[in-house]
Amino acid sequence: MTQDVVDLRSDTVTQPTAAMRAAMLAAPLGDDVFGDDPSVLTLQEKIAALLGHEAALFVPTGTQSNLCAILAHCQRGDEYIVGQMAHCYRWEGGGAAVMGSVQPQPLNHQADGSLLLSDIEAAIKPDDAHFARTRLLALENTLGGKLLPMDYVQQASALAQRYGLVRHLDGARLFNAAVAQAERSGGTVLEQARAIATCFDSVSVCFSKGLGAPVGSALCGSKDFIARAHRIRKMAGGGMRQSGMLAAAALYALEHHVARLADDHALARRLAQGLQGLDLLAVEPPHTNIVFVDLLGAARAQSEALLAYLKSHGILATGLYRLRLVTHLNVNAQGVDRTVAAIRAFLTTLPGSGQRGT
Repeated sequence: MTQDVVDLRSDTVTQPTAAMRAAMLAAPLGDDVFGDDPSVLTLQEKIAALLGHEAALFVPTGTQSNLCAILAHCQRGDEYIVGQMAHCYRWEGGGAAVMGSVQPQPLNHQADGSLLLSDIEAAIKPDDAHFARTRLLALENTLGGKLLPMDYVQQASALAQRYGLVRHLDGARLFNAAVAQAERSGGTVLEQARAIATCFDSVSVCFSKGLGAPVGSALCGSKDFIARAHRIRKMAGGGMRQSGMLAAAALYALEHHVARLADDHALARRLAQGLQGLDLLAVEPPHTNIVFVDLLGAARAQSEALLAYLKSHGILATGLYRLRLVTHLNVNAQGVDRTVAAIRAFLTTLPGSGQRGT
């Protein structure tokens, strides 16, 4: 990508900064399969302590992290309760079912991304040979960029505990959630990240999204749980050798890129506000760094043309009838303003656009 491209497809497209690349080159290395890569060990100790868990495991991807978590918690014939739009259910190839014979029990989300506590409770199966054994509740925070309210997280966690369920959090964007929660409730971002994470028996956190590292996630939990997850990581092909270069990028991200997530959130608000009030669009106010824009009327009919128009103007986006625009460390205010101007210009060519916002 050239410097002029405004890439809003995802926060996964971020490039390592010069300082992060230098940290990667300087990283002390070992062999992580033998357990002696010092950079990996440092990262695992740091993220576990930061999130209030005993141990952590560095893995190549968030998908593998969630898979290791579910299979370490569950046995064949167990099930996990999860949201219909949760990443570990919908966008990870059915890995838990395919590789672990663990059945998902998906539930519908509420408008705020939560699962009704009554729906969770009703989905828990009795101890009966006709049913899979309900073993795990899996939540995601943020979900589609939405912050799950802390009181809800605590209530869902307590419900799971009452029924003897283990609890897993897909916290791919946990630090985005922590930034948003700190803005609402006070405290530091790291305090809020820990508060969220300690409501769960295991937590997966991604370094290659808003934190800007090129690769990697961490799975946190008890020492016994991580030992089980480590064996699954090996079976899934996730044992890497001199992975300290990747761990060094994650360490740099933890030390330098957490607080700056607030900048991405501010840019998302700027983008949403710039699109608010335009005919043929319905803009969902963002909680964090993801803006959803529903195309209406003539814009809906011309959705592919809009994406092509944006691309021709050096702006990359995803979606069809609903655009998903993600801000990150390689997007700035000028890029956001260019995007607003380009969408505005395209809409003015469509019937029904009116004059609002022009």
